[in-house]
Amino acid sequence: MAAVPWRLSLISEQPNLAALSNQPNGQHYQYHQDKYNDWRWWRSSVTQLQQQRRKVPRSLVCGFMLFGLGLISLFTGHVASDLEWYSQRLVKRSFFYSRLEGRRREGIDIWKSKYSNLFYGCSERGRNFPSAIRERASNGYLLIAASGGLNQQRTGITDAVVVARILNATLVVPELDHRSYWKDDSDFVNIFDIDQFISYLAKDVTIVKRVPDKVMRSMEKPPYTMRVPRKSPPEYYLDQVLPILLRRRVVQLTKFDYRLASNLDEELQKLRCRVNYHALRFTKPIQEIGETLVTKMRKMAKRYIAVHLRFEPDMLAFSGCYFGGGEKERFELGEIRKRWATLPDLSPDGERERGKCPLTPHEVGLMLRALGFANNTYLYVASGEIYGGEETLRPLRELFPNFYTKEMLAVEDLKPFLPFSSRLAAIDYIVCDESDVFVTNNNGNMAKILAGERRYAGHKRTIRPNAKKLSALFMARDRMGWDTFSKKVKASQRGFMGEPDEVRPGRGDFHEYPSCICERPFTDDENSKGKDQLLARIPVNLKEKVHSKYVGENQGDKSLQRLKRRMGEEPISLKRE
Repeated sequence: MAAVPWRLSLISEQPNLAALSNQPNGQHYQYHQDKYNDWRWWRSSVTQLQQQRRKVPRSLVCGFMLFGLGLISLFTGHVASDLEWYSQRLVKRSFFYSRLEGRRREGIDIWKSKYSNLFYGCSERGRNFPSAIRERASNGYLLIAASGGLNQQRTGITDAVVVARILNATLVVPELDHRSYWKDDSDFVNIFDIDQFISYLAKDVTIVKRVPDKVMRSMEKPPYTMRVPRKSPPEYYLDQVLPILLRRRVVQLTKFDYRLASNLDEELQKLRCRVNYHALRFTKPIQEIGETLVTKMRKMAKRYIAVHLRFEPDMLAFSGCYFGGGEKERFELGEIRKRWATLPDLSPDGERERGKCPLTPHEVGLMLRALGFANNTYLYVASGEIYGGEETLRPLRELFPNFYTKEMLAVEDLKPFLPFSSRLAAIDYIVCDESDVFVTNNNGNMAKILAGERRYAGHKRTIRPNAKKLSALFMARDRMGWDTFSKKVKASQRGFMGEPDEVRPGRGDFHEYPSCICERPFTDDENSKGKDQLLARIPVNLKEKVHSKYVGENQGDKSLQRLKRRMGEEPISLKRE
C-alpha cells in the first residue's frame, strides 16, 4: 500500500501544459523533454516494481485460496442450516421437533426418552367422518385371505378394514393363512377377540362373521377371486375392484398383506390406528398368559429389556447372509432358501456391508453392553427356534445372566399353545410390548408392528440396530479397546434409539411410523416468554393443515366421490341410510 502515495506525487508533477505555453519555444521544449524523461523513468520503475511484486510463491497463493474456500464453506454451511430450518417451518413441522434438532448430541437415557410423556396416540374419529353404511345398503361383501405369520396377517387385517371403508363394502371377518411356512391352522377367533373387533369398529365399517346364506344362494357364480398389487392406492380399488364388487356382490382378495398404500388421507390413517391399536385385541387365554409373564418379569426386576432375536433358520436363509458356520451352515440354509424360487442370488459380504444381515445373539449382547446396559439387566428373549440352539445363545447368556424366555417362565401354562406358532408369537408380542425397552434385530413384521405401537403409546424406548455401521465395528472390535468400542457403538446408534425426533413424516411404512400421534400441550419457557400454550394436538404427520384434523369435510370421502365422478358414474352415498 506504500507505493500508492508515491504514484500520486509523481503523477502530480507531470507538465502543466497551460503554464508551459507562455515560455519561449526552446525553453519550453527542453523543459518538456526533461519532464517527459523523468516521467518515463518513473513508469519503468513502477513496472519493474510490479513485476517483482508478481513473483509471489505458489504455496502462498494456494494458502490464500484454501483460506478463502474455508470461509466460503463456513458461510454456505450457515446458510444451508438456516434454509433447512426455514424449510421445516414451511412444511409445518412441529415446534417441539424443531427444538429437538439442536439436542441430538445430548446424552440420552437408555431406558426411557425424556420426551416420551409429551406424546400420545390420537386416533379418534373426526366429527365429519360419516358413520358406517348398513349391511343391506353396502356395495357388497369383501372377503380377505391374509397371508404369512401373525404380524404379517395383522397388517393385512388392518388394511382390509380400510379397503372395506373405501369400497363401502361389508367386511367379512378375515381368513388367516394355514399354508405358510409356520403351518398354523389357527383361525381369527383363536387369536383375536372377534366380538371386540366387530363392536369397536361398528361406527367405521360393518363387519360380519360370514356371508349370509341367502346371499350365497342367490349368487349365480362363486365369489370372484383376485389379487391386488402391493401398495395399491385407493384409486386402484375404486377403478379395478369396485366395478367387480358391484357386479358380483362378493369379492375375495387373496394374499392380502401390504396391499394398501402407506400414504392415505388423514381420517383413513386414523382408522388404521383404531384397528391395529384398539380393535385387534388378543383372546382372553392369550392375554392372560401374556400378562402372567409380564408380572413374573416385574417381580424379578422393576424394568426389563425384551429382545426379538429373529435368528430362526428361515430368517437366516431368507437374508442370504453367512454367519460363520462353515459348509454345514451354507448347505442347511441353502436348502431352506430353495423354498422361495424367486429369491435372487446374493453376496453374503455385500448384504452385511449394506446392513441387511441380522445380528447374531452375541452381537446383540455386545451392542447392549456397549450402550450402557449392565450385566445384571433382565432380558426377555422372544424367539422361535434359534439356529444353532444353545451354542448360539451361550455368549448372550454370559453377557446377561438374567436371561428368560416364555418357555422358562411358564412351562405348564404354555403347553396348550405349543402346537400353534401364531399363538406363541402373540404371547411374545404382549411381553415385548409391555417391556421398558424393546430391541429389534431385523426389519421384519413383528419389529415394524411393535415399533409402531410403542410410538403410538408415547415413544417407548425401541432400539433398532444400525447394522450397516455396527457390522464394521464388530469385525474390527479386536483391534480396539472396550471404551473405544463402546463410544463408537453409541455414536452409531444415534437416530436408532426410538427418540421422537427420529420420525420423519411421510417416510417409511405406516405400520412402523404411524401418523396418528399427537403432542401434549406445553409451554416453552425458553422461547415463548409468556405466549399462550402451543396447540394441544399437532399431528406428527403434518402433510395436512392443522385445522383440518377435526373440522371440515372428510378428505377421504371427498377423494372417493371425486374418483367416482372421474369414472363417469353416480357417486355412491357414504351417509347412513
